[in-house]
Amino acid sequence: MTPRSRRTATTALAVAVAVGAAGCAPTPAPLPDTGYPWHTGIVSTTFWVGEVFDPQAADGSQRISTYDSDWLGSYGGCDGVVEGDGCRTEKRTADNGYFPTRMTPLENPFYLDLPFDDVNDEEGFATRGEVVPWAEQPEYAATVDDPDASLMKNRWVVLRKGDRVCYGQIEDAGPGEYRDSAYVFGSDDRRPANERFNGAGLDVSPALNGCLGFAELDGDGDHVDWAFVDDVDVPPGPWTTIVTDSPVR
Repeated sequence: MTPRSRRTATTALAVAVAVGAAGCAPTPAPLPDTGYPWHTGIVSTTFWVGEVFDPQAADGSQRISTYDSDWLGSYGGCDGVVEGDGCRTEKRTADNGYFPTRMTPLENPFYLDLPFDDVNDEEGFATRGEVVPWAEQPEYAATVDDPDASLMKNRWVVLRKGDRVCYGQIEDAGPGEYRDSAYVFGSDDRRPANERFNGAGLDVSPALNGCLGFAELDGDGDHVDWAFVDDVDVPPGPWTTIVTDSPVR
């Protein structure tokens, strides 16, 4: 599980830097029209595969996820720097596509979570056919009643922070809440129900942290705008170097 204790339509948009007068803030990148509502100004924290921030909590380890009981093994190891028995995060840069520097991931390092668990949470599973916008699409309709399948895992999200736009895949649920369908799928830009971690409405991976230009490696002061996006509308970029397609494990 995934809560934290601390805390565009084109590839060009993902790296574009607006040119303005000295001292002026960069011009925000335009919001791509994905066909799904945008959620704006949402607090985001950072998490990473292999992190253990509270060994006493049932959801205090990123060695597992909502959708994978061996996320650490499936991913290929600590998504950061191993220190003794621990796994800490590291700064990611465009020099190597924001990929980890100490390991080779087996799954997409551009991952995130949102607070809706459609597999382990009974309410989430019972209502997912009604609240998930793509539940009626043929590729998902056949699995709506399958408890071993997820409508959320591997789905794409586009994120914007200032003049940067990046893309990532959902691979966990959280932070702090697991059945916040009103926020996750709402069309009214509702605030997250979560009150922990400065009211964070999602966690992003170190790769997304670097791609979006977060001010902190492991904080709770960065805000992003985000929306769902269909996989056919995801432009090429470092986020498509490895695309995760593994099922629920």
